[in-house]
Amino acid sequence: MSETSTYETIRLEPAVDGVATLYLDRPEKMNALTPGMVEEVCDAIDATDADDEVGAVVVTGEGRAFCAGADLEGGGNIFEHGAEPFSMERNPDGGGVLARRLFDSAKPLIAAINGAAVGIGATMTLPMDIRLAAEGAKIGFVFARRGLVPEASSSFFLPRIVGISQAAEWVYTGRVFDAAEGERAGLIRSVHPADELLGAARALGAEIAANSSRVSVALSRRMLWQMLTGAGDPVLAHEMDSEALHMLGTSADMKEGVASFLEKRDAKFPMKVSTDMPDFFARWGTERGAFGGLDSSSHR
Repeated sequence: MSETSTYETIRLEPAVDGVATLYLDRPEKMNALTPGMVEEVCDAIDATDADDEVGAVVVTGEGRAFCAGADLEGGGNIFEHGAEPFSMERNPDGGGVLARRLFDSAKPLIAAINGAAVGIGATMTLPMDIRLAAEGAKIGFVFARRGLVPEASSSFFLPRIVGISQAAEWVYTGRVFDAAEGERAGLIRSVHPADELLGAARALGAEIAANSSRVSVALSRRMLWQMLTGAGDPVLAHEMDSEALHMLGTSADMKEGVASFLEKRDAKFPMKVSTDMPDFFARWGTERGAFGGLDSSSHR
């Protein structure tokens, strides 16, 4: 990914200091999400996963909003499916397709919430690892005020991030709250002046990219998220730890990490996510955890 990728609704900029930046890019519509945007974001995450220059991805919005929710220009019928009976194969929630792809990312995802993040604009950040926000950002899980329920697997993610009571308050009231409230509740890592937000997010991503083994981070990300699933327990954690340590214990990255420590120099990790991930990484995917075997590659 040596140059900015060409998409219609998003913009993916190549890595600088190991950090790629993905912009939701419909500023005239406050980056409201469309099915096409879901496809493009999923494709962009495929690209960052495959790019060994990328150590972290910052996701932000172009213009004054992060994402103002689903594009409702078509009216309420955008949620209608006719009289056909429900089928997960025919009627999957598009936000859930996106959330599952973000959940399965091999690279850390950092949300830089630069403005309004409402509905899917809020829930799509939950499978991301860390969220920073601008001082003026507004966030809302507004579904009950639209006669809907939370989507994008957020009933799984939100209580695990902020606890059941806070999640319930935000979901049941559907009210919009500011970034400071999100920070107090643990949803937001830090709040920044608007003109400093992207720099702070990229600096955090660069710290990850500069100092950590890409393979170790990919494995660690999968391990941390899997322990939040219903299948997570100390026995499973012990198994996953042991399997990863068995593989990494003789790896080139481990040898370089120890040598650089002893020699008091920066590490130059040689392993690549594109070629050196163990076979068990795929087995650690969503079929083992929260989503019960559903194939998160179904966007392709």
